[in-house]
Amino acid sequence: MTRIFSGVKPTGHLTLGNYLGAVRRWAEVDQYRADALFSIVDLHALTVEHDPARVRRLSRQAATLLLAAGLDPARCTVFVQSHVDAHTRLSYLLECTATDGELRRMIQYKEKSVRAKAAGQSVRASLLTYPALMAADILAYRTDEVPVGDDQTQHVELTRDLAERFNLRYGPTFTVPRAVNPPVAARVMDLQDPGSKMGKSHESGAGIIYLLDETDVVRKKVMRAVTDSGREVEYDPVEKPGVANLLEILAACGGGNPTELAGVYESYGSLKRDTAEAVVELLRPVRARHAQLAADPGQVDQVLKEGAERARGMARPVVDAAYEAIGLLPAG
Repeated sequence: MTRIFSGVKPTGHLTLGNYLGAVRRWAEVDQYRADALFSIVDLHALTVEHDPARVRRLSRQAATLLLAAGLDPARCTVFVQSHVDAHTRLSYLLECTATDGELRRMIQYKEKSVRAKAAGQSVRASLLTYPALMAADILAYRTDEVPVGDDQTQHVELTRDLAERFNLRYGPTFTVPRAVNPPVAARVMDLQDPGSKMGKSHESGAGIIYLLDETDVVRKKVMRAVTDSGREVEYDPVEKPGVANLLEILAACGGGNPTELAGVYESYGSLKRDTAEAVVELLRPVRARHAQLAADPGQVDQVLKEGAERARGMARPVVDAAYEAIGLLPAG
């Protein structure tokens, strides 16, 4: 069976972009068609300034939301990255395989290092090297496919390069994975800034729909979404990015086609109203299930404990083989 791995980083509350771009597909498709692992990649949250208590809180919330969205522990493995030491064991070997130039070319390193410097903060070494940890997350499980939004495709390409280079130098050890992008709404944009991704760690949440937003808040955010000049509703991501974003969200919620939906509407107002209601109905069962699970945290803890145990069993032999291949003595 095909094996897939993907994860969420607990740097902010999960958003509609996270759900439409990845999580819904995990729940509706991926866990049924493959041997699937989904991780809260909490170690990645440490590459920038952070509040430890907030990381812990968001990690639990993310795990709860993944289960609320429909991930079934009987069908897939849900776990916290830091609970499985194979990730950090393998990460260093991949740092020894990657080059400085490859890591510095990563778009997220460029963007986040600029923001850190602008804020007067030092740039942590882990911000540069964490793509090696991300590669370790994937390669430790002999992953075949990595379902990601298009903004993460670059990291999967680096992972492929590192796997191929390691296999060539030290012998066949890793499966070379491939990125898989969902067909619609792979990259949901900020409602107030349609040129930017709807990111969970943005300082302003005015253009971001969080999965736990109240119904009235969701409606207000969509109705206040930035549109474009002119009055015609057209699907044109270049000339009309605001309208295109709303059409993509509506299409993703209902399974339609953005271009065809554009022909249905004669005004931005009616498009916004229908998009708002579609999002509200999409998120209603997720919020209800989250409330149930949050009331019983022991249930979530048990899922994460069992998931980590399964993940350790899968990753340990792969990482042990990589240690031997690269020339390290086996532990006694």
